Amino acid sequence: MKNRLMLELMARGGMRIGEVLKLTSGDIQERSLTVQSPKSGKAEETVYVPRKILIRLNDYVKTHKISTDDRIFPISYVATWSVVRKAGKLVDIELRPHDLRRHAATYASRSGTPLEIVSKVILRHADLSTT
Repeated sequence: MKNRLMLELMARGGMRIGEVLKLTSGDIQERSLTVQSPKSGKAEETVYVPRKILIRLNDYVKTHKISTDDRIFPISYVATWSVVRKAGKLVDIELRPHDLRRHAATYASRSGTPLEIVSKVILRHADLSTT
């Protein structure tokens, strides 16, 4: 369950691996997640993920009695890379964490989401040209 949630946050929410690993239960909002100290240098950013993922994430936090300030996924960056690579091997592809972030952008774009929204809201890029 834990590994699946991490993969979904990266693939559906466009989250970076470091952002997923920093999440605490206090970062879960009703319709979004708050990322503390993101790569942008801002104090925090909002990440929008599908409601079903937020519900599963909340259930996971409650089931495992994770307190507000504790990390939801207390594993290392290297261990997370391993989880992603193993998931890729299950479907016979070479998969890296950033590929999941790209998937979120591609999925949104192919679903008709305007490029500006993909860039600024999903990927949270400061400049549209980065996307």
